[in-house]
Amino acid sequence: QVQLVESGGGLVQAGGSLRLSCAASRFTASINAIGWYRQAPGKQRDLVAAISSGGITNYADSVKGRFTISRDNAKNTVYLQMNSLKPEDTAVYYCNAGWHNDVRYTASNYWGQGTQVTVSS
Repeated sequence: QVQLVESGGGLVQAGGSLRLSCAASRFTASINAIGWYRQAPGKQRDLVAAISSGGITNYADSVKGRFTISRDNAKNTVYLQMNSLKPEDTAVYYCNAGWHNDVRYTASNYWGQGTQVTVSS
């Protein structure tokens, strides 16, 4: 069992920044990567960024150059630094613990509770 707790969401003006955190209770040999997803009202949940246990990262095209995913393995915590935020980034952000084959991320059933990010214009 892996438990995930997100924090760091909030309300910010367009052009501003936020940093989200995802703290994992533990990682296992197979479940050791993290993906950040977001879901806006009426839309599907989409992968925003992912990071492998070794630090390999993936980003959705819509956030490349603006968002940075990183991890602190000593703290079992993954961060999502979000800069130059746009109103279209408004969504509930969820972290997921899964696995990464150094090319792409695969989600598991381990999800955090979500944190709201609202970007005003």
